[in-house]
Amino acid sequence: MLFVSETEASAFAAYAAEKEFDDSKIKDKELAKVAKKALNPAQDSLDIALFGRMVAKAAGMNVEAAAAFSHAISTHKVSNEVEFFTALDDLQEEPGSAHMGSLEFNSATYYRYISLDLGQLAQTMGEPDLKEAVEAFTKALFIAVPNARQTTQSGASYWDFARVMVRKGQRLQVPFETPVSKAREGGYLHASIDRLKIELDKKEKLAGSLFGKQGSYDWGENEDYSIDGLISDLQSHIPTNPAQ
Repeated sequence: MLFVSETEASAFAAYAAEKEFDDSKIKDKELAKVAKKALNPAQDSLDIALFGRMVAKAAGMNVEAAAAFSHAISTHKVSNEVEFFTALDDLQEEPGSAHMGSLEFNSATYYRYISLDLGQLAQTMGEPDLKEAVEAFTKALFIAVPNARQTTQSGASYWDFARVMVRKGQRLQVPFETPVSKAREGGYLHASIDRLKIELDKKEKLAGSLFGKQGSYDWGENEDYSIDGLISDLQSHIPTNPAQ
């Protein structure tokens, strides 16, 4: 999968037309030069700047990613449920199912870790639009839920809690190596939040100066602290020269 901006796509089309759409005349190195010249970081490179791009045959198009994602893991033991389904052909001539199968799904409290390297983002797309980039990135993370099978399962669960840490040093993650136990009344959510806080506080103390903490914000427990408030606080940390 390759991210290509609209300006790059237009430049590629013009280059191909110039070469009379002849594959033998189109060179990988020239395409990389076309892309580098056409890309307008201030307008259409946020996706590329965030997630990076690697083109083996045209190294000049490579972009270092500013964002990093871990896989979502459940904070506790979870067993998959099985949904069996069958479909009938409304024009079938013989009795029986036209198609049948099964899907696995579960309901769990999930944890995932995401980081954004502001310095790398500034190097890739420039500094003037960093506040807008942080806002777009945070809102996209908040509303991003899997789109598959929404009609039959309606999995539209957003964040319940987030600790956002602004730092200049090493990352801090929670492996949930020991599964969280279910609370006497309720589920796993509050116990998972408590474990998250305890582990992050402990790791932050152990990391000392290596962490380089600049700020920390807990979202999800104070009803008066909306996603907009979180974004505003994060934007306040963007310095005049983020690349430094």
